[in-house]
This record gives sequence, structure tokens and C-alpha cells, in this order.
Amino acid sequence: MTDYDLIVLGSGPGGYVTAIRASQLGLKTAIVEKEDLGGVCLNWGCIPTKALLKSAQVFEYLKHADTYGFHIKEFHADFNAIVDRSRNVAHTMSKGVHFLMKKNKITVLKGHGKVLPNKKVEVIQEKKSQRVSATHIIIATGAHSRELPHLKQDGEKIIGYRQAMSLKQMPQSMMVVGSGAIGVEFAFFYNSLGTKVTLIETLDNIVPIEDIEVSKQLEKSFIKKGMNVLTQSEVINVNTTNEGVSATVRTSGGEKEIKADVLLSAVGIKSNIEGIGLEDVGIVVDKDKILVDDFYKTNIPGYYAIGDITQGPALAHVASAEGILCVEKIAGHHVEPLDYGNVPSCTYCLPEVASVGMTEQQAKEKGFELKIGRFPFTASGKAQSAGKPEGFVKVIFDATYGELLGCHMIGEGVTDLIAEAVVARKLETTGHEILKAIHPHPTLSESLMEAVADAYDEVIHL
Repeated sequence: MTDYDLIVLGSGPGGYVTAIRASQLGLKTAIVEKEDLGGVCLNWGCIPTKALLKSAQVFEYLKHADTYGFHIKEFHADFNAIVDRSRNVAHTMSKGVHFLMKKNKITVLKGHGKVLPNKKVEVIQEKKSQRVSATHIIIATGAHSRELPHLKQDGEKIIGYRQAMSLKQMPQSMMVVGSGAIGVEFAFFYNSLGTKVTLIETLDNIVPIEDIEVSKQLEKSFIKKGMNVLTQSEVINVNTTNEGVSATVRTSGGEKEIKADVLLSAVGIKSNIEGIGLEDVGIVVDKDKILVDDFYKTNIPGYYAIGDITQGPALAHVASAEGILCVEKIAGHHVEPLDYGNVPSCTYCLPEVASVGMTEQQAKEKGFELKIGRFPFTASGKAQSAGKPEGFVKVIFDATYGELLGCHMIGEGVTDLIAEAVVARKLETTGHEILKAIHPHPTLSESLMEAVADAYDEVIHL
């Protein structure tokens, strides 16, 4: 007889959500966590970084208070207080996950989890260990900051995202290597507080997975804020022997030396698949990812994997969706595979960036005849009254059938606005249906409607 119906390894937004849904479905469930409940996302990623970014946003408002009719003579950023607030937010949310585990009668096993053959898990804490068994085991161990051979993180001069959100003092200068979501969010945060930031990206554009128009707009915004942005540039050597960090950067115009107090390496993530027993069980791994089918089964019956350790996008909301789908399949529900073409991507710098579906370039490469509409926030009454007219909404339709192929946004609040496009695509809504759905005024949501109207030559406010 097994100890549990289900054991989940890892309590991030994939693991703890999976455990809760399993409990709701009547499965006797346990979850294994070696650190704090909530995983990296809640404790060292999604949530505390948003707290830092909110502080930066408030500071931005203070710097431009005159615009709103306020005259504030003296104010300053208390860096340590900002960091403390972020850590307190993370702590509060972690306590919330503790409550959810208790509420849903989920057993929490503290320690390092390791899968064993015959559907068993060993949980090791300090020098003690216990073995438990389950009918089903879901691996949701997440990922950590990836290190390049020439950018080894020492935690002081060359740091990863964990150190970046808990530094003891604000650096006067910083290099950020990598311009994905993590890189640009920290670049914006430190730049807003007064750090001299150089953002370095090897590809042609920052936030390279986004539509090129969005990438260009964000680069323009960052440069306007005083940030040094280097694209088509690569750090080829670093020296930390002297004070601070000195980096040799190969650019399109030749090599240059850049110095800073600290270098943040934001060059991606690496799956947490080492030391968790995969080899002992015989679970197949390829290119740092556990191979799974459409319902997250591994090659070994009874073992599953979800989240950052699998091939899908390494996003918290993807991990949660995968876990829910996985346990619903285990429970015998009729479920359909996840549509990875309809996963929203959000970046929480200022201006925010959000997107779903194909970029214009991707749609053209697939041979679609396109209808494209754009609406700038400079023409939005809500954005103008908020003092945030920067950015735009761009929609991409298949001209033949009216399918919304992609939606791309940059501006204040677009990470909330993107959900309308996700639902529209899920329901296979056409452009005309979005256009005829009444949007409230004045709101940012009108900008999506107006962008659609622009695609169909019916735009009113342009």
C-alpha cells in the first residue's frame, strides 16, 4: 500500500498549484520542498521583483510630481527599506501558501527530494532521511540562474537575480548582461533609483522574443531614461581583481572596456534536474529538459514532470496550467493538451511589455496574408490623463479568416490588458467581434478595440 496517491517534488507555482488541484480531486497528496514554500517565483522571482518594481514606479512618480500638480522639495530612495519591503511581501505570500497547504490537507515534507525506482521518493533533511511512496509522482523542481563559463557568479561582483534583489547597498553603476524579462526588469529598477546601468544584449534587439516594433520602442524608452543600451554586443572577458568589475565587450563597432560596481548575469535559466534521482529511475532527459508527452508523462510509468524542467516556456503561469492539466488527466478527467501558441508573455519594467501569439515576422514567415492595426497610447484619453502616453497596442490578423494571430503591447498596465487578447484567441474570436464588443470609456482597453478598428480601416480616434 502506498503512502500517498500523489507526491509533488517542488512547491513553486507549478508544484503547489498542482498539489492543491490534486487535493480538490480527492487525491491524498504530499509536497516536498527543501527551502520556502512558493519556490523561486514567490520567494526570489515573480513576486518580490514586482514589489521592487512598484517601489521604482512610485519613485518615478515622485520625480515627476510637478506634472501632476505637486511640488515636493525633498525625497530620496531608501534602498534598504525598498529591499526589506520586497522581502516582507515574499514572506507574507509564502505564509499564504502554508495556509493553503493546511486548508487543503496536503502533507508538507521538508527536505531535498529524490525520486527512486518503484514510485518512491527519498526526502533528506540534514542527516535524516525518510522514504515515502505514491501511485503518482510529479517532478516540479523548477530552475535556477544559468552561468556562462566566463561569467561565473561570485555573489558579490558578478551576481544572479537572487543577489540582485537583496544587495546591501545600491550600486553606483551596474552592467546587466541579457535583456530578457529578468534583465530588463532589473535594468529598469536600478536605473530608476539612480544607478548608471549598461544593458548588454548579443542579439539585434532587446527583449528579443517580442515583436520588433515593441523591442525598438522599449530600447528608445530606456535610452530616454538615461540607460546605456548595447545590442549586437557580447561580453568576452571580465576582470574582478580590481575594484568593481571590468568587462571587455565586443560590439558591432569594435571592442570596448566597460567598468561598473557590479555585473548582473541574466543570461537565462538552467533546469534543476541534477541530484534528484532521474538517472536511478531511468527518466529520459534531453538538452537539460525532461522529456514528457502532451499530458506530462515521462518515459517511466507513474512519473511526470511539469514547469521549467520541461520543454515549454519557463513561465509561472505555464507551470501552473501544466500541473492542473496533469493531475486532472491522472484523475480521469477529459482534458485537451495545452495550447502553447496562446501563452501570454509579460515583462514588468516601465513601460510594461505584454504579448501573445505570433509576431509580425513569424506570421509572414508562415505565409499568412495579414491585416495589422496599431493604436498609440498618445491617442488614449485614459493614458494621457494618467500621464503615461508612452507605447502602443499592435494586433495582427489573418486577412482571409479574421483570426487574431498575435497581439503585442507596450505601455503602462498592458500586462493586465493582454488577457483580453488571450481569451479572444482561446474563443477563436474574429476582429469584427472584438470591434463590436463595447469597451468602457475611458480605459486602456479601448486601445485594443481601436487597434482592431485600425486593422479594418474603421479606427475613430486616429
